[in-house]
Amino acid sequence: MSDDIPDGSDDVVGVLTERIEARFGMGLAQLKAAVAAAPDANPDATAVVKYHGLLLDSQAVLDRAEDTLLAALEMRPSEVDDPTMHLAQRVNAAVSARDGRALVVRWLLDPDAPGKQGLAADRLARLNRGSRKGPAVQTTAPHRPATASVPRAGRATL
Repeated sequence: MSDDIPDGSDDVVGVLTERIEARFGMGLAQLKAAVAAAPDANPDATAVVKYHGLLLDSQAVLDRAEDTLLAALEMRPSEVDDPTMHLAQRVNAAVSARDGRALVVRWLLDPDAPGKQGLAADRLARLNRGSRKGPAVQTTAPHRPATASVPRAGRATL
């Protein structure tokens, strides 16, 4: 898969949306409806729809963070104070989150991506089969069967 994802915010989501539509041969709205109707029918489609939704959420957070930073910079164009630097750091964090989710979507769309063939793919398939529905560690106290009280030697019972 080529690295032709542009750096522009809307372009990242747009390019990945086009790739999703091309991969599954239907529009994103149709794909979401199909996944909602039968989520277990195609695990790849289910994962792509999930992470595309997370990507859209990340993009919305990034857009809001950028708007807030721009408003702060317009109020004091010559001075960058601590609150403005904090806003800039929020924008950087939002970009990182969006880019990370974009990479996941890209990896899900690439059938030849590292980890999708061989031993790593087998391990991933075992994890995704859903053989374990509950938590990996027991979260409740173990059930102890009621035991009849047996008198101990040397003690009198009434």
